[in-house]
Amino acid sequence: MGGGCAGVAVWLGTCWRLTGGRGDGEAGRRMKIVIAMDSFKGTLGADRACGIVAEAIVAARPGAEIVVRPMADGGEGTAAALMAASGGRWVPATVMGPLVEMEVRAGFAWLPADRTAVVEMASASGMGLLRPEQLDPMKTTTFGTGQLVRAALDHGAERILLGVGGSATVDGGVGAATALGWRFLAGDGTAVPPGGGGLGRICEIVPPNCGIEVPVDVLCDVDNPLCGPHGAARVYGPQKGATAEMVEALDAGLSHLAALAADQLGVRVRDLPGAGAAGGLAAGAVAFMDARLVSGIETVMTQAHLRSDVGDADWVITGEGRFDAQSMRGKVVSGVARVAREGGARVAVIAGQVGLSERVWQAAGIGAVLACMSPGMDLPSALGRSEELLSEAAGRFARRHLAG
Repeated sequence: MGGGCAGVAVWLGTCWRLTGGRGDGEAGRRMKIVIAMDSFKGTLGADRACGIVAEAIVAARPGAEIVVRPMADGGEGTAAALMAASGGRWVPATVMGPLVEMEVRAGFAWLPADRTAVVEMASASGMGLLRPEQLDPMKTTTFGTGQLVRAALDHGAERILLGVGGSATVDGGVGAATALGWRFLAGDGTAVPPGGGGLGRICEIVPPNCGIEVPVDVLCDVDNPLCGPHGAARVYGPQKGATAEMVEALDAGLSHLAALAADQLGVRVRDLPGAGAAGGLAAGAVAFMDARLVSGIETVMTQAHLRSDVGDADWVITGEGRFDAQSMRGKVVSGVARVAREGGARVAVIAGQVGLSERVWQAAGIGAVLACMSPGMDLPSALGRSEELLSEAAGRFARRHLAG
């Protein structure tokens, strides 16, 4: 921005916008506010949520410098957040959906500066692609996710970031590996059928002639192991349509797959923290793509250069659809709040609903929390007014905490 401009600079995705105002911080320094919102699931993407908060802050405090950094933790919205941060573009691809008879229009984010591809498995193998009656982890497959990884490699990717939130699958990543040339054979030498139901029939794992030769990072925000009481099938299987009987079969299949990976490939994934993410896709990525499991929010914050943004910020505003105990465990809010505190900035959370007491969030070093929903408001009505309510909450924050 030009040095002679007296307006506020608002960074929205990949463009700058100027509004009126003048500097009014300490010793003439303009107040700086960083807005790093997560998506409000089902209503607002992170980019739009950031924009709404920015507009409300500008209206209340026109002399502020506002930097907008849409955030995600490796789940849905990660590709969009990283494209906004890095000036990337979307590369479409038609691949298999969660069921073999489905074809979906998916794609990946291309970040040309470092030739990185961001693949969201939910775009090919996610629950959102299926009707409730179609959910069946014995049949759903990650094959389409593997096709996206292959498309990214063919595009010239030198690094792949794999977001694993929102999956409809419990196939241990076997489907994705199959799309990349791996073969999983039954005792009679035939390929096992796709889906979690075929895992227990695998007798031999045959690697492709040429494996993936670029780094693959799985963006993971859970620490569940592959199998057992806290594993992929028992914890997440029921929400993907698994009955009690299916859960037992899927857990046994994942355990069998882990044993084969250890015996035949020398890769141990059974008890690896995070291996159970996305129905074991994380474990499969480690075993069949030589991937690393990394923190999703840490990766997004690094890629977006959030630490440098908050270094001289007065306030950092973050938020999501519901702010509760889960928010403080590897999610966007906890990551952004920690980085903000390390940089000496005050932290505010604006969420659709708040499920934490003031004592708890103050103990976490958060200076202000505002809910979009008022007491007694029903959820369907609130969802229909999500933009309006978020704008009102951001305005309340500005009037209470930014007046000067």
